This record gives sequence, C-alpha cells and structure tokens, in this order.
Amino acid sequence: MLKTKILCLFYQILRYKIPQTPWLFVIFLAFFHPGYLMNLANAQGLSEKWFSEQRRRMVSNQIIARGVTDSLVIKAMLKVERHKFVPANYRYFAYADHPLPIGYNQTISQPYIVALMTELLQLKKSDRVLEIGTGSGYQAAILAEICQAVYSIEIIPELARQAEKTLKELGYQNLKVKVGDGYKGWQEFAPFDGIIVTCAPTRMPEPLQQQLAEGGRMVIPVGETHNQELIVLTKKKGKLSRTAVIPVRFVPMLREDGRIY
Repeated sequence: MLKTKILCLFYQILRYKIPQTPWLFVIFLAFFHPGYLMNLANAQGLSEKWFSEQRRRMVSNQIIARGVTDSLVIKAMLKVERHKFVPANYRYFAYADHPLPIGYNQTISQPYIVALMTELLQLKKSDRVLEIGTGSGYQAAILAEICQAVYSIEIIPELARQAEKTLKELGYQNLKVKVGDGYKGWQEFAPFDGIIVTCAPTRMPEPLQQQLAEGGRMVIPVGETHNQELIVLTKKKGKLSRTAVIPVRFVPMLREDGRIY
C-alpha cells in the first residue's frame, strides 16, 4: 500500500510538472527507488515521439534560451538521442536540466554544459577532436555530428565498452574509443584541432597542451571538487592563452590507480 501511494504521488508530480522542490523528491526516488521509474516509464508508454518533443524543448528552453547560438551545435543537440545514453532507470529524465548518474560514480553532464563546451570549441566540419572522459558517449556523439573525427578516452573499462557499444548501434563511424589515462592524451593521433575534457584535474595537463594543434582550442574544467572553473585554452604561435568562462562542478580526473590528478 505504501509503495502504491508513493508511486501515485510520483505520478502526480510528473503529470503536473510542479517546479523546484518536488523535483528533489523525484531525484530522491531515482536514486533510492529506481524500480519505480522503470514501472512508471513502462506505464506511461514513452514513445520516440515523446522523447523527440522533450529533446526539442530541451534545446529551446535550456540551450538556445541561455545564449548558445552555434547552428552546428544546435543541430547536433536536436538530433542526438540523449535518452539512448542514459540508464533505463533515469530515461524519463534524459532531457531534464541537470546531470544524471550513469554508474561507477560518473554522470552524464547537464545538456546545457554539453552544448556550451561544444560551442566553446568553435568546431569546423574538417576538425579532429580529442575527448577526455567518454562516460556515456553522449558528448562524443554530439562531437561526431559536427566534426570529421573524434578520439575519446575513458579510464573506466566498463563505461568505455558500453559507450562504444551504444555509439556503434547508433551508427557512428567517425570516432574511436579507447580505455586509458586521459591525462596523457592520445599521442598517436595528435595534434588535435580541439580537445574537450569532461572530468576535472586539479592542474592543467601538460601532455594535452602539447597535443593541441596550432590555432586549436581546449575546453577543460580545472580545480578542486568545490572550486572548479571552466577554462578555454587557445594556442597561437605556440603560446597558450587562457580564459575562464564559468564556475562548474565535474567529477575528478582519475589516475589508473584511482587517485585524483
């Protein structure tokens, strides 16, 4: 009976989309009672049409409304099916305005942050991009929609395998995923026109700076867990200029032994 009452309350929250405080309750349920979300999703019969509408609203209300204007980024965000990269327990919230857990103490970033970081790279269709922190594979898919080639490194083998599987199932052929230490980059395919880092080291990785091509841009969160900034590095005539964008909070960049960089 108690479970039924909780599920009914949860349904009312979703049905009327009451803002602010109730969403904390929704997130609480997502973490501690994920089975309810599965049942609700099945009961609601969520269709691809429904997800498509949520994706359209996400781009309109969260991304364009916050100032993202790059047409290539907007097109990619409209096309890539974010719910395909989210665990089934959280699929209802795939297009919500916050990060979601993907397992192994990792998250899929808030949609706006994905769009902002991609726009900051100022990508062209001919560009080759290195991504550090494959995670779910969602950011890699956004990049693959825009540029010629994507090289993505993930330190957690299980996440790398799952992301690669999802990306292959969705038909992406212009990207490579490998398990490895992202701090060291991917020298084999360097230099890169763009480097995007989706985990935060406490200091700027020297190997990534070296692997950035002349004229290239790196977008990276840097700092301790509660004091991080999103930084854009631009290389001109061999020198790097640094611009701070906004305060952020990302999962830490890990070494292969589990320690934080």
